[in-house]
Amino acid sequence: EALAPQPLPSAPCHCDPLCENFVDDAAAGVMRIVDFEYGGMNDPMWDLGDLSVEAGLDASKEAELVDAYFGEETPSPTDRGRIALYKAMCDLLWTLWGLLQHKNGNPAEDFWAYSNERFARCKALMATAEFERHVSAVQARI
Repeated sequence: EALAPQPLPSAPCHCDPLCENFVDDAAAGVMRIVDFEYGGMNDPMWDLGDLSVEAGLDASKEAELVDAYFGEETPSPTDRGRIALYKAMCDLLWTLWGLLQHKNGNPAEDFWAYSNERFARCKALMATAEFERHVSAVQARI
């Protein structure tokens, strides 16, 4: 609801930035991004939020990620707020994905436990005062 009235222009996004989707090709001196089946046009803050969640970044490492992304530009409270909201939404999305995997009998992993863990993390993040501040920043568009 906080994001809907203020959409940002979409940009090409990976939309599934698991650490496993970043391949260090040391011989070529490059980092390659693979596995684009969920890729499309999206708010770039989604990829930053999802990468932060998937990599388990603490606040300091997340700040480094965001600062590297923005370069010389200073991210606004709205930008940081969108990242925080997307972190929760990513956990919710992957909760639902895991439940579908569980329901369909995917034997690759214990998707019931995976879904419960993701949902618990989503709820914990959304219950913080910091999350409320991020929602307010997005709504105020500051």
